[in-house]
Amino acid sequence: MAQVRLRASRMGVSQAPVALGSATCIEDILATLARAPAPDILAIDSIQTIWTSALEAAPGTITQVRTATHDLVRYAKQSGTALILVGHVTKDGQIAGPKAVEHLVDAVLYFEGERGHHFRILRAVKNRFGATDEIGVFEMTGAGLAEVANPSALFLGDRSGLAPGLAVFAGIEGTRPLLVEIQALVAPSAYGSPRRAVVGWDTGRLSMILAVLDTRAGLGISGQDVYLNVAGGLKIAEPAADLAAAAALISSFTGRPLPKDCVVFGEISLSGDVRPGPQAEARLKEAAKLGFKRALVPPGTKSDGVGLAVEAIDDVRALARFVGESAV
Repeated sequence: MAQVRLRASRMGVSQAPVALGSATCIEDILATLARAPAPDILAIDSIQTIWTSALEAAPGTITQVRTATHDLVRYAKQSGTALILVGHVTKDGQIAGPKAVEHLVDAVLYFEGERGHHFRILRAVKNRFGATDEIGVFEMTGAGLAEVANPSALFLGDRSGLAPGLAVFAGIEGTRPLLVEIQALVAPSAYGSPRRAVVGWDTGRLSMILAVLDTRAGLGISGQDVYLNVAGGLKIAEPAADLAAAAALISSFTGRPLPKDCVVFGEISLSGDVRPGPQAEARLKEAAKLGFKRALVPPGTKSDGVGLAVEAIDDVRALARFVGESAV
């Protein structure tokens, strides 16, 4: 309680109408709630610590958490209170202990962040009343979390330098266009087996792109050490990042920087062809808003009225030619 009071004072919300309780027994919590008017919001932090005397199982077990969640959801439905259950996640990013709790709630939100970065991402993975995979980006400040109105500018950071191995990916998170820098480093292997290090992207996807670049474009990257990083700690899952990752890899391998004012997106097939991604117009408009002038896109991408010079990339051979011919 004292810790919460200190944080509230530091953030300037010490006079907020918030009632705190330190009980962990569900019977005590419900009895306390019944003696007062129903609150607008009820937050339980965390659901793994709540237990019921009707069960002998230890707090945090699936049985205890499921029973406590059922009781709290029943109270929320009867009183009209908005219920927020805070739960821990495992190292794999899954809800710790009771995965079965997900079907009891209307929305599941993940609060993500890297220790080395000052911003946090709120991601919706389940939502009965709206779209999933939406994100909100917030900056951690001394006065608490502050909304980041333009997350693309945050993830791009200061791009004053121009070096090989950098490509700007025009991505989509939910319905929000988001520009992020993909960084690649291809170096001679000092050992018999080349190293692969990936942060923010799928390792299997990187192996596939390297194989396609070797087989379809004849580059010979697979024998090198390869390091790939998504700037800002963001995690990318959509296949449309293939072309940007391949561009960054080719740029690092050939030592030719990509144009600074260029964004890239598109999915690469095993045949080496480039396939379109969804919501291309939204990606291009976001890039134009941030001052980009050019875009490498899959063939057939509509760009009417966007204001970008669009170059269609048919396959990885065309991508390699573009990077090799690009001017510094």
